[in-house]
Amino acid sequence: QVQLVESGGGSVQAGGSLRLSCAPSGLTLVNFGTGWFRQGPGKDREFVAGSSWTGGATDYADSVRGRFTISRDNAKNTVYLQMNSLKPEDTALYYCSLTPKNWDVQRDQGEYHIWGQGTQVTVSS
Repeated sequence: QVQLVESGGGSVQAGGSLRLSCAPSGLTLVNFGTGWFRQGPGKDREFVAGSSWTGGATDYADSVRGRFTISRDNAKNTVYLQMNSLKPEDTALYYCSLTPKNWDVQRDQGEYHIWGQGTQVTVSS
């Protein structure tokens, strides 16, 4: 059974940092492009960051560009989202997801077929 397990969420003050991790079980990460999405209170789920299967192509939502960094270690079968300079508006449930369209970054969540259960990030002012 394929599972994505996210970890690293928590509560921080504005300006702080967190690193989220996503480790799939039952499949090899190298075959997939990866994405991080989030859903804040009363909001729709939105794209945050994405990576091609090599990690050579990355893209970010404008709201996080320059503050968040997506990376992956295919040898460890793990994807990361480093989040710096966190703001209260970054408060959300963060999801890791995989897409078979692995050659470039996919921003459309409809292209993602495998989802984790989410990890909560709360940023206080």
